[in-house]
Amino acid sequence: MIDLQHARSEFDNYLSQFDREDEKIQLKIVHTDGVIQSVSEICRRMQLDEEDVQLAQLIALLHDIGRFEQIRLFDSFEPSVMDHAAYGVQLLFGEQKMIRRFVEDPAWDSVIREAIARHSDYSVGGGLNERELLHARLIRDADKLDNCRVKLTDSIEVLLGCSGEEAGSQEISPKTWEECTRRSSIHSENRSTRMDYWVSYIAYFFDINYSKTSEIILENHYVERIIRRIPYGNQKTEQKMWILHDLVKEYLEKLAKI
Repeated sequence: MIDLQHARSEFDNYLSQFDREDEKIQLKIVHTDGVIQSVSEICRRMQLDEEDVQLAQLIALLHDIGRFEQIRLFDSFEPSVMDHAAYGVQLLFGEQKMIRRFVEDPAWDSVIREAIARHSDYSVGGGLNERELLHARLIRDADKLDNCRVKLTDSIEVLLGCSGEEAGSQEISPKTWEECTRRSSIHSENRSTRMDYWVSYIAYFFDINYSKTSEIILENHYVERIIRRIPYGNQKTEQKMWILHDLVKEYLEKLAKI
């Protein structure tokens, strides 16, 4: 079995090199805890066995380990400056083999590595065995689930680099809107306005994998609440956001019935 208490202690040791007073560092620490809670709830609803629950919790603990170095080097969450997932995999499974600090048994290494490597990709991709796919999908769902909390509680200025009023005055770019109407997540390179970023925080629900995750999102009205957080000075943008609301809600309701 996995010693999660030991893994958490080692994770805290890793964080000691970073400035915990930095707003972005603190955001990621809280996010890590939130993803652990989210994946635990998804696993509970899916009635997974204890080993898979512990494995999912360990992956959640480590999934954003590369983010902290990204913040220290670039003070940014932008994927264009660093692939934090790839860097996290390199930290854990590269020459340093940092993974052994968190779990001694290598039996789960391929599952942990693939889940972390793919957790922020546009899609989960192929080439995975059944257990690797389970955990890659679990961490992606849990990450998005806690990001609902992030988008509802954290500063708009930290999340978007501008005020909510400024974002809400902008239009949704054509490439971003085209992906929305195709009922797909937004490719990061297609985001050109701050509003596009906010749209992507709704459109990523099209990538939810499990019915139990969908249930949680619907129960908490996350889609509507995230949309309402922005004051829309641009009427065309507001209209499109509510069209997107209906498309996403339809997708989640269908998934919840599976």
